[in-house]
Amino acid sequence: MEVVLYIIVLLVYFAVMIWIGVRNSRSSRSVQGFVLGGRSVGPWLSAFAYGTSYFSAVIFIGYAGQFGWNFGIAATWIGIGNAVIGSLLAWAVLGRRTRVMTQQLDSATMPDYFGKRFGDDKLKIAASVIVFIFLIPYTASLYKGLGSLFAMAFDIPYWVCIIIMAAVTAAYVLVGGYMATVWNDFVQGIIMLFGIVAVVVAVLMSQGGLMAALEQLSQIPAGDMQGAYTSFFGPDLYGLVMVIILTSLGTWGLPQMVQKFYALKSEKTVRTGMIVSTLFALIVAGGCYFLGGFGRLFFDSYSTPVYDNIIPAMLSQSLPIVLIAVVLVLVVSASMSTLSSLVMSSSSTLTLDLIRGVKKDLSHKSQMVLIRAFVAVFIVISAVIAIVYEEFQLAFIAQMMGVSWGALAGAFLAPYLFSLYWKKTTKAGCWACFVFGVAMSLTALVLSLSSASLPQSFTESFIYEYLFGSSIYVGVWTMLAGFVIVPVVSLFTRKPGQEKLAALFAPFGQMNDAVEHAVEGYMAGHSAPAAVVRADSGSPVASEKTSAESEREETRTDTEK
Repeated sequence: MEVVLYIIVLLVYFAVMIWIGVRNSRSSRSVQGFVLGGRSVGPWLSAFAYGTSYFSAVIFIGYAGQFGWNFGIAATWIGIGNAVIGSLLAWAVLGRRTRVMTQQLDSATMPDYFGKRFGDDKLKIAASVIVFIFLIPYTASLYKGLGSLFAMAFDIPYWVCIIIMAAVTAAYVLVGGYMATVWNDFVQGIIMLFGIVAVVVAVLMSQGGLMAALEQLSQIPAGDMQGAYTSFFGPDLYGLVMVIILTSLGTWGLPQMVQKFYALKSEKTVRTGMIVSTLFALIVAGGCYFLGGFGRLFFDSYSTPVYDNIIPAMLSQSLPIVLIAVVLVLVVSASMSTLSSLVMSSSSTLTLDLIRGVKKDLSHKSQMVLIRAFVAVFIVISAVIAIVYEEFQLAFIAQMMGVSWGALAGAFLAPYLFSLYWKKTTKAGCWACFVFGVAMSLTALVLSLSSASLPQSFTESFIYEYLFGSSIYVGVWTMLAGFVIVPVVSLFTRKPGQEKLAALFAPFGQMNDAVEHAVEGYMAGHSAPAAVVRADSGSPVASEKTSAESEREETRTDTEK
């Protein structure tokens, strides 16, 4: 009876998703329509698309289980960080700039933006390869989270669950394109909001209510610390801060997240979208991590369970049949929205940036065929990896996500942010960050796979423990290092043509001038103007300053400092 109920609920849900895809098929007949919905998406749809792409089965099943187990109630700070930094500040800092600049450059993807911003097709191709490679483990982690939950509910083989999810996602993405995904995201977001609240309440009630659950959790020791799992910052402050930075600030460099700003209907939509997405993140992410903080009440806390099984086990022990059906739809909704976003981002990148970068005379019809073909290829590869990972127990969700998130954010965040605000960002600075981000992520992956053969003196060293001890740590430090690499390399390398950039940055007026001076002052102190002038001297657009201009610049610089 239970299985019948689950099947009916899911079939109805899948039917609605495919129907939405069919309804929006007309908007997907052009490349711009298929990839960006014709840049006509309103604030509510954009906000829900951003939120549902942000939070998926990875958050609900993988991250909530692992970080709730490690940090206790303090894991809620991760959800708050996701809301404030990953949503509120992301929309405020990136929203308008991204929309305006990508429209002026006529770019539909992040690699395309890099190529046109710096006038380098090789840069575009390199970025597209990075996106495709490192979005695959991201997608595989989603399948893995779904498979864990479905195996609990239906007691059917893991690989069957993966194939079903892959087929349904492919169906509505191939038919409806971007508009199908955002309308599905809206429906899925509503389900997630109501579902997570209902689940949190039900789990707490199964433990006698909030205060009783907190009292029980406070009795579980964390080493020699009593009550650490109910403390303000938990038992591991360093680890907590690292997770907050990666999952919050790291989203600024993820191509599938930034792409949501490309499709905004107007600049006025930014403020509304910012408020809606922030509230969405606060409820969904905050609720997920808060729920995960009580995971130790459902297991023997002295023996660590498989992290990906914590949340499914909590739900199976706490929820009635009806709510488990709701949870199934919740997780499927969250995951399918993120899957569709990842698939769209990867397939459009391969077609518009990699293939078209090599074969420039590609016809419109050929582009549409290739985009849809790559959608199918990307889904199949990700599904196969998820099945292999589960079969051989190679990694859990947080590990796969850490590698993917760290590599993408480490390579893209700093170049993207500086290129939006600082005219003197160079393609050399961009290249340097690309190479460094990928190299660090691959080094961490190799060390992780060969950890058993590494010398004990190295694995117990400070550097290994706080840098390479976790894919999350590596991702954070790589990402932060980019904020030094990009401006330093840019200061001493050839600048792009200033006439083109003047038109590109013109919509931002005096605000951009203030940012420019702040960046230069931050990087080079009182010598910043001189350094910049020397670096620009090799540029075709560089010019000599008169003594009066130099005097005025020095006076202005001193005043600002």
